[in-house]
Amino acid sequence: MSTVLFLHQSLILPRITRALKPSSFSSCFSLSLLRPISHPFSSPAASRASSIPTHDDVDGAAPIAVTERTMIDVNPPRGTRDFLPEDMRLRNWLFQQFREVSRLLSFEEVDFPVLESEALFIRKAGEEITQQLYNFEDKGGRRVVLRPEITPSLARLVIKQGKSVSLPLKWFTIGQCWRYERMTRGRRREHYQWNMDIIGVSRVRAEAELIHALVILFERLGITSADVGIRISSRKVLQALLQTYSIPEHLFTEVFVIVDKLGKITKEEIEKELVSVGVSLDAVKGLVEVLSFKSLTRLEDVLGPNAEAVADLKQLFSLAENYGYSQWIQFDASVVRGLAYYTGIVFEAFDKEGKLRAICGGGRYDRLLSTFGTDDIPACGFGFGDAVIVELLKEKGLVPDLIRQVDDIVFPLDVELEGPASKIVASLRQKGRSVDLVEDKRLKWVFKHAERVNAGRLILVGNSEWQRVYKRISTIIVVHSDCCYYLTKNKMFSK
Repeated sequence: MSTVLFLHQSLILPRITRALKPSSFSSCFSLSLLRPISHPFSSPAASRASSIPTHDDVDGAAPIAVTERTMIDVNPPRGTRDFLPEDMRLRNWLFQQFREVSRLLSFEEVDFPVLESEALFIRKAGEEITQQLYNFEDKGGRRVVLRPEITPSLARLVIKQGKSVSLPLKWFTIGQCWRYERMTRGRRREHYQWNMDIIGVSRVRAEAELIHALVILFERLGITSADVGIRISSRKVLQALLQTYSIPEHLFTEVFVIVDKLGKITKEEIEKELVSVGVSLDAVKGLVEVLSFKSLTRLEDVLGPNAEAVADLKQLFSLAENYGYSQWIQFDASVVRGLAYYTGIVFEAFDKEGKLRAICGGGRYDRLLSTFGTDDIPACGFGFGDAVIVELLKEKGLVPDLIRQVDDIVFPLDVELEGPASKIVASLRQKGRSVDLVEDKRLKWVFKHAERVNAGRLILVGNSEWQRVYKRISTIIVVHSDCCYYLTKNKMFSK
C-alpha cells in the first residue's frame, strides 16, 4: 500500500500539529477523541449464541423440542471442487489466457447449456465416455445428461444455425464437463474445458492453426518444448492397417478404444483385448508393431508414399516448420484418441516427465454431423482441461502470485461518520475504483487488513483534530479545504 488519505467529515482538516514520525504500519494512530468501536458480535460466545434458536425467536410459537442435530457433510461431492477466492483468482487468470490466445487466432466465443439431451452423447458402442455419463430422467420424462464433453453441443448448435452462418466458423468456449470416472492426479469428475473448433475447413491448415494455439498458450504460461510435447498421428493410419488385415468395419470403433489404452495398460493386455473382439492374432501383432512407430519415414515404408494418412501428416509437419513450432511436435502412431467420431489427424499434448496424464487432445471429425441426421461438414478441434495444466504449472513452479488487490479502503473513525464515508465510497466507485468500506473494527485491524489486501490507499474519515500520526508508507496525502499537503519523510509540500 502506498498512500493513506485523511478526510474530514466536511473534507476540511485542521492544520497538522505534529510532523510525521516513522513507525510500524501496524501501529494504531494516536488520535484525540478517538474511541474504538467494538463489534456487537465480536465475542465468539455471542456469535455462537446468535445461531441457536430460542423460544422467543417466533412470536407466539409453542415450545420447541430440543433434538440432537446431525452435522451435514460439508465436503463437496466426491470428485468435485470448491473454489475459494485464491482458487478463483487462479482460475480466472487461466481462463483469461485461454481467451487471449483465442483472440489472437481470431476465434469467437460461444456457450452451451451444461444440461443436454442424452441422445447427443449416446453414440457407437464401445466408447468409454458412454459409461461415464451423469444421466437421468427429468421431471418432464426427458432423458438428459450433464455434458461429459463439448464437441457434440457445438455440432448441435452448428446444425441448429444451418445456413444462417457463413463458413468457416472459428469458435471457442470454456465450459464445465462431468464424467463419472476413476480419479487420478489431474482427473476429476468435473472439470472446466477450453475448446477451440474450426468448422468448414477440410485442409490440414486447420489442424496446424489449432496446434499453433496450443503452442502459443504454453509459451504464455512459461512452459517450453523441453517440458511439453505434442504427439501427432492420424486415424487414417489405423484404418489403413485394419483394411490391410481385412478387419470388418463394424469393429473399427472397438479397436480404436482398445488401442487408445496403449501406455495405460500393458502390450499383452492390449493384444488380449483385441483378440477378444475378433481381431486375428496375426493382425494384432501387425497392428501393435506399426502402432509403436515414432518415425513418419517408417510409416511411409509400410503404407506407401501415396497413402492419405502419410500425405496429411507430411503436410502438417511442413506447416509446423513455417509456423516455427516443429520442435514441439512428434509423430507417434499410437495416438488414436478414444472418441469414435475422429476421422483424420489426431493429437495430444503430454508432460515429458511422464508424471501426468494427457494435458489436452483433439483432432479432425469430418463425419460427426451425419450421426445427428444431417449433412456432414469438415471440422476439427481440441479440448483442453483446467486440472492437468494447473498441476503442471505447480510442478514447474510457474503458478503466478495472484494476490488480492483493492484500490481504496475507507474507514470512518466514528459511527456518526458512516454517512460521509458512504458518499466517499460511492464517489470513488463511480470513478471505477474498487473500494472496501470497513466499519466496526479497531484501527490496528484496519491497517493489517490494508496490508493483507494490498490496498493502494487507506482513507480515514474523521471529525477531530489529529494529534499524532505514525506511518510506515512513503506518502500521506492530507486534504485541506483549499490545498493539498504531500508529506514525505517528515517534510511537507503544498500544491
